[in-house]
Amino acid sequence: MRLTKFSQAMIVSFLGLVILPAQAQSTGVVAKVNGVSIPQSRLELMVKAGVAQGQQDGPEMRKALRENLIAEEILAQEAIKKKLDKDPEVIAQLEIARQAVLVRAFQADYIKHNAVSDETLRKEYEMLKVQMGDKEYKARHILVDSESVARDIIASLKKGGNFAKIAAEKSIDDGSKENGGELNWSPPAAYVRPFSEALVKLSKGGLTDQPVQTSFGWHVIQLMDTRPMEVPPFEEVKPNIQQRVLQREFATVVQDLRGKAKVE
Repeated sequence: MRLTKFSQAMIVSFLGLVILPAQAQSTGVVAKVNGVSIPQSRLELMVKAGVAQGQQDGPEMRKALRENLIAEEILAQEAIKKKLDKDPEVIAQLEIARQAVLVRAFQADYIKHNAVSDETLRKEYEMLKVQMGDKEYKARHILVDSESVARDIIASLKKGGNFAKIAAEKSIDDGSKENGGELNWSPPAAYVRPFSEALVKLSKGGLTDQPVQTSFGWHVIQLMDTRPMEVPPFEEVKPNIQQRVLQREFATVVQDLRGKAKVE
């Protein structure tokens, strides 16, 4: 529900759009298992995937990957001997895996041939700055699953009830209840709309008079403090903005292809 910094609000996980490393052009052989060659290109692909995940390329890594490839080839050959490759479920899984590889290849190809201009990225950056505003809010909340419970909590707080204690006892937000309901410093745009709209109307120390409903449940919100928000420079967040724009553009491509496809 929340993000703590402006830069994080722009970070895009790409919803699984993982770029498939380019296959090496090497035609060498890593090993032969019962006469079946394991191509060097397969090892290079695994090395690149490992490096992309932060592993260090080197002799030890390559040796371990080679052993894995050999073991997998042995097991794959045994599976074929048992005719498991003819099993309908296995065939379906292989087709799913093949399709996933093709999808990632299409995504990578799109990214490769659709560079986003600096002008577009800067426009996106300025738009995001406007959306995020110039202020961060420090809030705390108590989240419950019914309006009546939220109303009772508000009544209790107005009579002097301890916010942190009530949050620990009744809030269903496991991410904040143990901290007295406190949320991280965040711009309003980092929250779902009903929450943010209620938050910005509060003065320091103010409490919502009515429960605020969102898709998460019913909130009792208190504004603890505000401060000016420091916006990171364009160059610092440029890669994240690029991913954001590419994600949006690629989604449009997918939607267009879906519209043109003949689905029966």
